Amino acid sequence: MHLKMRDLAIKFSWIFIILLIMLVSESQSVSATRKISKYQKPRKQFVLYYHDNLLLDPDDVANSTSAKVTSGTKLGNYEFGMVVVFNDPVTKDQSFQSPEAATAQGFYFYNMKNDYSAWFAYTLVFNSSEYKGTLNIMGADLMPEKTRDLSVVGGTGDFFMARGIATFTTDAVEGIKYFRLKMDIKLYECY
Repeated sequence: MHLKMRDLAIKFSWIFIILLIMLVSESQSVSATRKISKYQKPRKQFVLYYHDNLLLDPDDVANSTSAKVTSGTKLGNYEFGMVVVFNDPVTKDQSFQSPEAATAQGFYFYNMKNDYSAWFAYTLVFNSSEYKGTLNIMGADLMPEKTRDLSVVGGTGDFFMARGIATFTTDAVEGIKYFRLKMDIKLYECY
């Protein structure tokens, strides 16, 4: 009886060792796949134009797509702390009058005392024949830089569980009243 228990213990030890080797092997395989995926081409990529038309005149509500909800502290030329809520049109080309490809809904605030910089958090809402669903984008828009990368942190519908980068390029600025951003969106994960 003692011999059978010993044989059984040896068999279980071997099974345990084999399972452990398989687990470690699978873990390394998943890790290697993740490292490779950082360098692969995006699963989806497209360019959109974000238009922000800030409400400055109370008589211009119909044409405005965003509004200040707090005033900033004036530090030189900068509006440190100003918060803007928006429901902005997003088009496939540069024209503000083009049909909407999506709507950007969210907020940004100016978060630097000595330069223009904003922090964005918004959802792109798609409801067209091409795409349905949402993309969630957030991060720092360091305006003095030629291009800025914000994170795509999720999505729904055609963009379920999306992860990627939205690269901003300032395309047009008309003072504080209007600006247009080119968004080059690259999705590396999207189911």
